[in-house]
Amino acid sequence: QVHLVQSGGGLVQSGGSLRLSCAASGLNFKIYTLNWYRQAPGRERELVANISSSGSTNYLESVEGRFTISRDNAWNRVYLQMNDLKPDDTATYYCNVRARSTNFWGQGTQVTVTS
Repeated sequence: QVHLVQSGGGLVQSGGSLRLSCAASGLNFKIYTLNWYRQAPGRERELVANISSSGSTNYLESVEGRFTISRDNAWNRVYLQMNDLKPDDTATYYCNVRARSTNFWGQGTQVTVTS
């Protein structure tokens, strides 16, 4: 059984930083692409960043240069460092992995950025 457990997030002022963490179990972590999504009220869930098994990364254009995704294969964790946060970054953030033709999701973490 695949489990993703998130930590981090919270309330921060505009320009501040937060770090999200996601601990995975039940899968051969190092071979999978790991994703961070977010969903704001009334909006579709969107892909924020992902990191492949080789370490290649992709970012949503609006977070490029401010957010950094990383992974630690020794500890089965994926991170999202978020700097220079803006009110538009306010959302619930989810880590995700697609394994065995199934999408697995973390429990979600609220990030609220005040102006």
